[in-house]
Amino acid sequence: MTLHEIVQTAASLYPERRAVCFDECINKVPVIYTYKTVINLATELTDFLKKHCNFTERFEIGLYCYPGINLPSWIIGILQVPAAYSPIDPDAPPNLSAYFMKKCNFQYVLVEKDRVDKFTVAHGHLFCHNSFEIPKVGLILFQRKGSNIEHLNDNNESYAVPSGLEAQALDQLETKPFKDLLDVRQQHSIAYIFHTSGTTGIPKIVSVPHKCILPNILHLRDVFKVTPDDTVFMASPLTFDPSVIELFIALASGASLLIVPNLIKMMPQELSEVLFQHHRVSVLQATPTLLRRFGVQRIKSTVLSADTSLRILALGGEAFPGLNVLRSWRGKGNKTHVFNIYGITEVSCWATCYKVPEEVFSSDHRFDSLVPLGTPLSGTTVEVKDANGSAVLEGEGQVFIGGEERVCFLDDEVTLPKGTMRATGDFVRVKDTEMFFLGRKDNQIKRHGKRLSIEYVQQIAEGYCQAETCAVIWYQLEKLILFVVPKGNLKKRDILKKLQERLPSHAVPDEVLLIDTLPFTSHGKMDVSELSRIYGSHLNSRRCDSKLKENELWERLQHLWKAVLNFPDESTSILKESRFLHSGGDSLKSLQFHDEIEHMVGKPVPGLLEIILSRSIEEVYRHILKTVFPSENLKLSCNNAVKRKLSESSREEPSKKYVQLKPERSPVVESNFVGFTAVTRGNRLLSMGDPLKNHSNTEQAGESEVLPSVRDKTIVSSANMAEDDSILNTPVHENLGQTAEKLMLHLRWKSDLGKCVDASPLVVTEKLSAFVYIGSHSHVIQAIDLYSGKVKWERNLADRIESSACVSRCGNFLVVEGVMEKHTGHLRLRML
Repeated sequence: MTLHEIVQTAASLYPERRAVCFDECINKVPVIYTYKTVINLATELTDFLKKHCNFTERFEIGLYCYPGINLPSWIIGILQVPAAYSPIDPDAPPNLSAYFMKKCNFQYVLVEKDRVDKFTVAHGHLFCHNSFEIPKVGLILFQRKGSNIEHLNDNNESYAVPSGLEAQALDQLETKPFKDLLDVRQQHSIAYIFHTSGTTGIPKIVSVPHKCILPNILHLRDVFKVTPDDTVFMASPLTFDPSVIELFIALASGASLLIVPNLIKMMPQELSEVLFQHHRVSVLQATPTLLRRFGVQRIKSTVLSADTSLRILALGGEAFPGLNVLRSWRGKGNKTHVFNIYGITEVSCWATCYKVPEEVFSSDHRFDSLVPLGTPLSGTTVEVKDANGSAVLEGEGQVFIGGEERVCFLDDEVTLPKGTMRATGDFVRVKDTEMFFLGRKDNQIKRHGKRLSIEYVQQIAEGYCQAETCAVIWYQLEKLILFVVPKGNLKKRDILKKLQERLPSHAVPDEVLLIDTLPFTSHGKMDVSELSRIYGSHLNSRRCDSKLKENELWERLQHLWKAVLNFPDESTSILKESRFLHSGGDSLKSLQFHDEIEHMVGKPVPGLLEIILSRSIEEVYRHILKTVFPSENLKLSCNNAVKRKLSESSREEPSKKYVQLKPERSPVVESNFVGFTAVTRGNRLLSMGDPLKNHSNTEQAGESEVLPSVRDKTIVSSANMAEDDSILNTPVHENLGQTAEKLMLHLRWKSDLGKCVDASPLVVTEKLSAFVYIGSHSHVIQAIDLYSGKVKWERNLADRIESSACVSRCGNFLVVEGVMEKHTGHLRLRML
């Protein structure tokens, strides 16, 4: 059984069902192919390749393309030759792709028609094409220069001269027996050839047999219970081997495969809409990083909501999130099945799988915060060994993965014993027969789903950046920081530019710090703790020193834009409609741009990253301006810098003044309103009017169908209460008109926040609604409908909440101060 055969079987059962959908998400109608169309196009490609290519016993074809509607047909067409396909990323560094193609000795590369110019510029010295365009399929066939040279043997029969890997394979064939060995040269055995990222040193070439990957696909199809009614999203890049699982688990089940452009995957709002509103994706395999891009609120309200289409969520490629994080992501009533999947490219693709039990999502259920790696998948053997090579039944050790047929060939390997086990470099703790991931202990990390050697980044920086010396740290397990002791007048921008030219995007540091000398320990080793302290101090100083003036913002924003995107300083001004991703940015650069902006303005800017990813620079500017200079009368203009001073309304209001959160409505209180003035901590007064006719003696929450109408919401500053104590001294009955109703208090509703509540509640009212915002020591803050007692949303913050929340001056945000850690978090104020 092969990969293409399981798709052919499904196509024979479901010829008219939707097989693949490509949505460009730019107001175009999505393109859809049925299984019949996919197989027909694949067959055309197969016939073309058989006609125009000279075959050897082991035949591989490079595929240089972006994901699109024809991708399944391209891959199946190559496999049907039969040949192995080898994806080549058009956005990868050309020297990395050239190394890969030379190492594999590719004789042919299929290039997407729209990428021919790019391929020719980068690799025209290696490959040429003879106008071999494949009708209807959208590919151009390129041939290795000099690959058509033939030689004659003693019987005057032509043959190709083996070179590189093939020549070495022939030598090994003569010296090794076949018994109990797997042979890379076995005819039609290899399904695909990938390469590792190269950031752990020299890239490894991984040749994957059909027999190695098929058990993965078939077992996971059963575990996930994939049916023809499912829609599977292709979240992984084509060069990342989980893409094989996504593609074939869908097409082997009669399900539909959804593909979107790479650009859309970087836009959280657009991606969530296309996945869960437009196409109702039911199976998602992704890295935790991709999921986190949606943000906690969107994950909870859309991805993992009660009415989500998502039936299966499988997270792998990085350390699995803790259970407390999973609980904070999951919306009330959500029924999505969540899986932890683990594996390595060297034994493609997944090795273990663990389904997170439903009961652990209960907030009162006690469960270890770490999620186990799970049990081995079909045909896979997983062992844990200590430094001496002995099996670990309890305690810590390194993971080894293999199996009778679950064996891939690395680099120049030609024959391997069945059951070969591979060291993963990942360390686990074994407890009660379960494995818990601890991390990598060989100075390698996983960043954005790809393995990365910190030493490799350091070596590249030292080799290309004219530095005296360099050091790299993984700061707080989330930021890659490069420290450089420079030679001469070396600038950070020049360093980043050189690194972006030499490194894959996931290996480029988040920030470069120039220092005079590197700190060492008493043993002569690099003092990583001191480097972390230096960077922490650097962050604090930038926040403290940031005193950006309003008239500097537009110019500084343009400067940052150019710096992050490597535009020359002398380049013209940025067009106000320019978009970050369309100007050469990517997800990592967007995070860098986001951090640089927040450091520039000296405060967090809520919602900024999503604006950067999906809006123009003008809208980025406006968003920052609202946060940093929240004046009512700002004149927002990107054609020239704002040169006026802040208006009087943007300054701190003196005592006894009213700050209108809704200035378009005047605070008129009619005679039939009960007037309440609530005094809260922080010297704030909340004045609220409530119509008497809507009040009743109802004792149960939710009985009143008519919500009280609040004419205005006003926060009164009372720094000097002695000067304005008339508000408090005015008898209540004076504001009641002729009303003689007796005021009675009843318990309407209550809400459980898990632990002690030290903070006073904040009540915010609008015309037809009112909400209570309250936090507790359990890290939880809730937004509760004042009238019904229903919890509208809930957040888990980084630490216990000991002070009251307050409303931003614009009326759109909630500010919560974490007293224990002395940090401030911002939440968007939602009046639903």
